[in-house]
Amino acid sequence: MIGFGYRTIKTAVGAGLAIWIASLLDLEFATFAAIIVIMCIEKTKKKTLITIKDKFFASLLSLILGALLFELLGYNPIVFSLFIILFVPLLVRAHIQGGFVTSMVVVLHVYTVKDANWAIFLNELYIIFIGMGIALLVNSFMPNLKRDIEIFKKEIEQKFEVILFEFSAHLRDSMRNWDGKEILEVEELINQSKSIAIQDVENHLLRKQNKDYYYLEMREDQLELLKHMMKIVAIFSSSSLDVKQKEMIAEFLENLSRNVHSGDTTDISLNELEDLNALIRKMDLPKTREEFEVRANLFYLIFEMKNYLNIKKKLFVKRSR
Repeated sequence: MIGFGYRTIKTAVGAGLAIWIASLLDLEFATFAAIIVIMCIEKTKKKTLITIKDKFFASLLSLILGALLFELLGYNPIVFSLFIILFVPLLVRAHIQGGFVTSMVVVLHVYTVKDANWAIFLNELYIIFIGMGIALLVNSFMPNLKRDIEIFKKEIEQKFEVILFEFSAHLRDSMRNWDGKEILEVEELINQSKSIAIQDVENHLLRKQNKDYYYLEMREDQLELLKHMMKIVAIFSSSSLDVKQKEMIAEFLENLSRNVHSGDTTDISLNELEDLNALIRKMDLPKTREEFEVRANLFYLIFEMKNYLNIKKKLFVKRSR
């Protein structure tokens, strides 16, 4: 609601300002400047620029083509229909069909005055420049989304902490009651925050990507691994065998849950995991089928935890490029 209100205020101010300036210059169809402002203001600076580009070139094309057809064939409904038949394919071919409605209003102004002279041509150009200029000006003021993204990141990290801790607790007590709702909650948080991060990127015209978006992609990839790990933990924790090994894994997961943050501590955790893996490999070999299956799941869990950590490590490699 805050974003919607902010955009509405910008539209209202821009529309009023456009009419005022167009009226001061004594332009015909001055109210059209306000319509251009309304139609050009988008959610992001990048989308606004794209919209303005499409509408400007479409309007310019409609002025030229409309003037030629009306002056050659006359100002009547049949010629106007012919104009649309010829005009639309040109818009599509030039990939500026987003400017269709604005260009129709422009050409209708020419049709209304029934005179495609230099004065009406300049009048329309001035209105277009005023409307698009005001739209560009008011849409240069965008809310700072950094704070919202940081709040989302903190909430995501808190959910990850809970998930990892619950994995640890479940290994220690297979009867522990946990419904796994944090998995679904953090997935929704990631989707929401990625949407805001994309909007933030599009509000910085010279920036194609940002660190926050890389971070959220990293958490999204890690979440997929947590879903896999959840199944393995459920299988592993249900066995009464290898109690000592389960405790070792549980301790590692608990430590991991305490270190969920934006900083880079992956090398420390990876070294600890390697030490843990080496220690378990030195233990006695499984003697029964059940022990073998438990040991296999144990190594698979270690493998997934290593992947989980490496995903974050790659993030910092990507940022340093």
